[in-house]
Amino acid sequence: MSGPLAGRAVLVTRPVHQAAGLVQAIRAAGGEPVEFPALAIEAVPMPALARSLAWLAAADIVIFISPNAALFGMAAIRTSGGLPAGIGVFAVGPGTARALAAQGVDGAVTPHGQDSEALLALPQLQAVAGKKAVIVRGIGGRPLLADTLAARGAEVHYLECYRRVRPPLDAAPLVARWQAGGIDAVTAASAETLGNLAALLGEAGVPLLVRTPLFVPHEKIAEAGRRFGIAHVVATPGGDAGLVDGLINWFRNNS
Repeated sequence: MSGPLAGRAVLVTRPVHQAAGLVQAIRAAGGEPVEFPALAIEAVPMPALARSLAWLAAADIVIFISPNAALFGMAAIRTSGGLPAGIGVFAVGPGTARALAAQGVDGAVTPHGQDSEALLALPQLQAVAGKKAVIVRGIGGRPLLADTLAARGAEVHYLECYRRVRPPLDAAPLVARWQAGGIDAVTAASAETLGNLAALLGEAGVPLLVRTPLFVPHEKIAEAGRRFGIAHVVATPGGDAGLVDGLINWFRNNS
């Protein structure tokens, strides 16, 4: 296989339903994607969402914080009749906006950046006193978005529609391949994914992870990788293209 990643095996740790785009991009660049989904996403049962969905019906603003929030959130919201007419829809990053569009929700407002800080800087979210906002997300996560909107006078509720879990994977075949020099780079889309990967790899695999360059789509995840002790951590631009460009540039300069 020819291409700038020819001869390079790249570990893809995304959940199964989100890995296809990156796998295809790595393959198109000549690399070999090695799939090991170190994070799984499960929907929260509908009865647990009834109260949040009822509150959404009176909301002025709804914010989706991730593609998973778009996917699982809209699945739940459709069961209660869909988004209220006239509600302001916001997405944290273009990937989330694309996921919403795939669910039939067009025109979501999204910042140029890909985090809560960038979203909170939008002019549309400055004067929110007296407004009701719903943040669609997984269980847990950063409180910055809700805390800031509340400080600006909004009434904020969560619609926590999915949970992240560590899948019960057998890492022994991966560790054996890695020990034989068969993994050249690791990608991870969250600090939680990185932690799960380390736990699944165990004592035999963690030293391999620490020595292998890690590519992540955000500086906050890069910081987590450095705290973990990974020697080479590269924060790339967002999206599949950004990760692949980061991989290409790294191997071009470190071959």
